[in-house]
Amino acid sequence: MSDFVICINNESNPASLILGKVYRTLPDAEAKAHNMLRVIDEDKSDPDGYLYPAAMFAPIELPEVAKRVLMAAGD
Repeated sequence: MSDFVICINNESNPASLILGKVYRTLPDAEAKAHNMLRVIDEDKSDPDGYLYPAAMFAPIELPEVAKRVLMAAGD
């Protein structure tokens, strides 16, 4: 899975996820085994991110410069 995903469905969490926004994922093998992703969402209060169904996101590949900027920004 990509380090970044784009939200394609925020119906169950409109306050935490913005439709069409790019989010950073965090590695979590147990979550992946349950078709979930650990994502740093809009709340950002938990540096470990939150679990969401993987179906709410589409993996994307970003140019290296964009990855560096987003990683530095904590997104």
